[in-house]
Amino acid sequence: MAALPLLRWGASSLRAHYPPPPSRRLFSAIRRPPAAARCEPGSRVMLKGMDYPELEKWVQSRGFRPGQAMMLWKCLYGNNVWAHCPDELAGLNKDLRKMISENADLKALTVKDIITASDGTRKILFSLEDASVIETVVIPSARGRTTVCVSSQVGCAMNCQFCFTGRMGLRKHLSTAEIVEQAVFARRLFSDEFGSITNVVFMGMGEPLHNVDNVIKASSIMVDEQGLQFSPRKVTVSTSGLVPQIKRFLHESNCDLAVSLNATTDEVRNWIMPINRKYNLSLLLGTLREELGLRPKSIVLFEYVMLAGVNDSVDDAKRLTQLVDGIPCKINLISFNPHSGSQFKPTPDDKIIEFRNMLIQSGLTVMVRLSRGDDQMAACGQLGEPGQLPLLRVPEKFQAAL
Repeated sequence: MAALPLLRWGASSLRAHYPPPPSRRLFSAIRRPPAAARCEPGSRVMLKGMDYPELEKWVQSRGFRPGQAMMLWKCLYGNNVWAHCPDELAGLNKDLRKMISENADLKALTVKDIITASDGTRKILFSLEDASVIETVVIPSARGRTTVCVSSQVGCAMNCQFCFTGRMGLRKHLSTAEIVEQAVFARRLFSDEFGSITNVVFMGMGEPLHNVDNVIKASSIMVDEQGLQFSPRKVTVSTSGLVPQIKRFLHESNCDLAVSLNATTDEVRNWIMPINRKYNLSLLLGTLREELGLRPKSIVLFEYVMLAGVNDSVDDAKRLTQLVDGIPCKINLISFNPHSGSQFKPTPDDKIIEFRNMLIQSGLTVMVRLSRGDDQMAACGQLGEPGQLPLLRVPEKFQAAL
C-alpha cells in the first residue's frame, strides 16, 4: 500500500475528502516473463541489480582497478549524479565507460507518466522492459522530510480486501534494480524541487517480503554509506505478516519493519487479510515478541487501517492494547481510502480520535496517518488497477456495517 507521512495527532481533524477514483485505466495488459535480471555469461548486465561487492568483482573481471568500481558506484548512487547512461559517468576513464556501454545497462525503468495530486504528492508511473507498469509515490512534507513509497511487485498475491492493489493478483516480482531505481528516480526527478529525499517506505504495490531476496538486497543498496546513504532508521519495509520472512528480514537487515495488522481477532483478520489463515495473530505477534527481544532498541510499526464497523470499536481498542503487550512498537492509525469496488467505509474522524485516545491512555505511542494524494489514487491502498481476485465472504455480524 502507498505510504504516507506519519503525523502525531494535533488539534485539527482528519480531512474528510474522499473523491471518486479517476475513471481512466492506468495499466495496459501485462505479460508475465521471468523477473530475473539479465546476468547470464556474455549478456548485458544490469548494474543496479548488483550490491557493491558484486559490482567490484564485475569491474575487476573486466580488467579494471577496484577504485574504478567505487567511482562507478558513486556515479550510480552518490555525488548527486544518479547516472542513467554512460555519458553521465563523470570521472571514469573512457575505456571503462566504453566497456560499460558495450556490456551493461544503467537504467531499469522508464517514466510513463507523472501525476500531481492537489496536495503536491506525485505519483510516478513506470514502464518495465516487458511493458508492465508500476506506481511509485513521492510525498513532500513542509517539515523538510520527503518520502518515496516504492513498489516491490506488479500486483500482489495477498488479496487483502481493503487494498486496491490486492484486487490485481500477482503479475510478477520486481528485480533488485527495478526496486532501487524507484528511489534513484525520486532523487533525480524531485531533489531540486523538494530538497533531499530522506525516507523510503516499501508500502507501494506488492507484498515486500513475498519478494524477500530482492527487497533485502535493494534496501541494503539504499542504506549503503557510499551510495544512496539513506539512514537504516528511515527505510521501512512493510509486510502483511509472512512469519518466516519476517524472521529472515530481522536477522539480515538493519532497516525498520512495519506490520500491517488491521484486526484484533482472527475472525476479522482471516476475512480482510487471508494471509492470517496461514500465520494467525498468535503466531505473528509471538514471533515479533521473540525476535525483537533479540534485537535491542528495535521496534515494529503496527499499521492499522480503520474500517467503519469492522475493526474500530472500543473492544477492538482494548484487544489491540492486550495483543501488542510486551512488543516494542508504535501504532499507526490509517484512515481507509475508498476506491472502486470497495466494500468498506472510512471510520469517522471523531471515532478515530476516541480509538487513538484509548490506546494512548494504555501507554502506547500512537500516530495518525493523514491521507495524501487521494484525489489521484496515490494514497494508502489505492495503487494499481482492479483485478478479478474474489471478494471473500463477509461474516454475518459485519454485513450491516458494509
